[in-house]
Amino acid sequence: MNRRNFLTLTGTFTGGTLLLPNFLHAFGNQSGLVKGEQCLVFIQLNGGNDGLNTFIPYDNPLYYELRTKIALSKDNIISKNKGMAFHPALKNFAEIQEKGDLTILQNVGYPNPNRSHFRSQEIWQTASDSNHYLNEGWLGRYLDLQCKEHQPTAGINLDTIDNLALKGNEPNFITVKDPNRFKIRNDKDENIKLSDNPQLDFVRKIANSVTEGSAEIQQALAKSTTEISYPKTNLGKNLEWIARLIKGNLNSKVYYTSQNGYDTHDNQLAIHQRNLEELDAAVYSFYSDLKTANLLQNVTLVVFSEFGRRVKDNGNGTDHGTAAPMFIIGGSNQGKVLGNNPNLSDLDEGDLKHQIDFRSVYAALLKHKLAFDAESIGINTKPFVGLF
Repeated sequence: MNRRNFLTLTGTFTGGTLLLPNFLHAFGNQSGLVKGEQCLVFIQLNGGNDGLNTFIPYDNPLYYELRTKIALSKDNIISKNKGMAFHPALKNFAEIQEKGDLTILQNVGYPNPNRSHFRSQEIWQTASDSNHYLNEGWLGRYLDLQCKEHQPTAGINLDTIDNLALKGNEPNFITVKDPNRFKIRNDKDENIKLSDNPQLDFVRKIANSVTEGSAEIQQALAKSTTEISYPKTNLGKNLEWIARLIKGNLNSKVYYTSQNGYDTHDNQLAIHQRNLEELDAAVYSFYSDLKTANLLQNVTLVVFSEFGRRVKDNGNGTDHGTAAPMFIIGGSNQGKVLGNNPNLSDLDEGDLKHQIDFRSVYAALLKHKLAFDAESIGINTKPFVGLF
């Protein structure tokens, strides 16, 4: 079995249980991360969230001229401020922002944008230029340098598939669908013959760390409870697990999850409303949970999508666009709206021109939250000023 195939086997546990032979359990423990350190939590909105109908330039008449079918009425939007307002489904986002715990970055994107879902997600996950292809994610590269030894729970991905953002040379993250069921079982076969494969030591190290990763997750869950009611949605459950692991001192540096359904070419008003309501409820429970536990200052939640939608509607929805807002919650952020309001009269082939490079946001997160120089992992964009 080659190294890549073995990592595929050991790095993902979407079913929650992995069967390992006894001989792979016999190696030493890895050191955990220091308690009390900052961590980052990411929610990726898959499909391309329509930023213009999320944080709305209601005071710009072009918004209504270009979106005759899907523009939201001024009477329905909420928390109006300096020409911008929230979608009515985001009442909790508005409350968090009013409390000073939510920063909104407007017009976030990158030069020469790509409107393909797969490629644009890849660009965001690797922090590459649009014409540059990388095999490792930006967080995976960070974890490679952060973890002096192989650390299986340095990153946690709550999803059914692996996330490229966390992929590095060493698998310092685990993907798991249900942490409560993520346990290692023994097959009781004591007659395993070891291979002469020169990478066996690597195999042993990875398998042993996977075993420890399961144990660390169970220990964290055992030390934490849920004090806040979470919605019974996939995103709600994933954020509840993440909060449990944080409160249980798992001490992972990065947590990642996603929400699907934002590719709103048709029937956008109903679909977008439903998705944002789910996002709003799940995030507010997570926010309230961490605030009650006095941990919000140590946790920075980042909400983003691979691109926004086109400015003009297509009749009943919107097609793939470019720049969109990005949301930062917790982590002692400044609670501001940063960047100019969307310029609907100066477009790039019908799309918004980006003002903030997403990689500058990554660089700021690494610098201020993780005390890490983004240039060390190839992000040469200067950290965005004013987030923290």
